[in-house]
Order: sequence, then C-alpha cells, then structure tokens
Amino acid sequence: MTKDKKQTIWIARHGNRLDFVDPAWFENADRPYDPPLSDDGVIQAQELAQRLEKEAIAHIFVSPFLRTVQTALEVAKVLNLPIKLEAGLGEWLNPDWMTHTPEMLTIEALFEQYSSIDINYQSYLVPQYPESEAQIRARTAQVVQQLVSKYSGNILLIGHGASVLGATQGLLRSPVSMQVTLCCLTKLIRTSDGWHLELNADTSHLSQPQQPIRWN
Repeated sequence: MTKDKKQTIWIARHGNRLDFVDPAWFENADRPYDPPLSDDGVIQAQELAQRLEKEAIAHIFVSPFLRTVQTALEVAKVLNLPIKLEAGLGEWLNPDWMTHTPEMLTIEALFEQYSSIDINYQSYLVPQYPESEAQIRARTAQVVQQLVSKYSGNILLIGHGASVLGATQGLLRSPVSMQVTLCCLTKLIRTSDGWHLELNADTSHLSQPQQPIRWN
C-alpha cells in the first residue's frame, strides 16, 4: 500500500497481569510465562479502549501473548476492527526472566476464544529464545518499520514494556526517555520531516504496581 504522507502510530502496553496480582499463580500455571490480565488489568484495557474510541485507527497489531491479546480485544470491540497477531511485538525473551521459550496458545486456539483475530495474518518476524536487550530493541524496530511501510492509515500496536520502547525508538531512529507503565499510551506522528513523539502517558486511573526491572 502507498504510505500516507501523514500517519499516526499509537503504541500501548498491556494491562496489569494476573501474576503481578497473585504471584502464586505462576507456580501451578500450565503456561507460566503467558499470564492473562488480572481483573483490574481488564478495566485498564477498557479505559484504553475508551481513550481510543474516537481515533481514526485502521489497523491493530498485537503481540500474541495472552495479556496483550486480551488488552487488544477490548479496543477491537470499541473500534470494530480485527486483531493481527505480530510475534515481532512479543515480549523480551530474556533468560533472566524465563528458563526456556514460553509456552503460548496457538493462533488457532486464540481464534477459538476471540473471533476478532485475523487468522490469515502472518507475522513478519518470530523472535528466538534467548534474546539480548539489543536484539529485542532491533527486532521491534524492524517490525514497526515494516508495518508502517506496508500499511496505510493510522495504526495501533499493543505490546510489552521493551517492545513499546523498541518500536518507539525504531520510528524515531534514536534513543528516547519515556515511561512505559501498564496500559500506557504513546502517540507518534509522521510529517514531511519524519516521525515525532507527541504523547507518552499513563491512560489508567488505577494504582498500578510498578515492576522497575521487568519490562514484559
């Protein structure tokens, strides 16, 4: 597709996750590295949807982890858009956080639960475990650059702390200092002289437990 001369990219992090609220959940979970949203995380996702309800968004691309899919689902309901699962927006496969490649639901299994998923979309990039910080930044930058080169219209990306930062830096093509709280929202606009960061804000009215080391 032909690129718009002016385009807006929204980038959001998922809402609060169940293992942040209930750390014991991790011990008995079938997929311990793929937690769902907590109850307040669902509310945060609904608040994000309300914030974006009147924005002219044409495409939603989301990490295939359950918490990001569930966050995107709330937005997709409001915008009446399908969800495209992009593995390149997935969380940082950091060996300090996980001992192996995380078990996740297949696209088919997710589609059975959430019919708004575009089953025909193919990811540009599938990350490999283990992954360094430089690798997560590079792959999310690569993915966002590919998406904006192919898809016209305004785009929403929903990912994790590290992928939000990596995608933002990938468009700006430079390091940037920004907050990446749960369900935060970043807005970048492309004009004739390149990409500009217009917004980086916490969209939730809830008290969010912060994880200063973990970006996922």
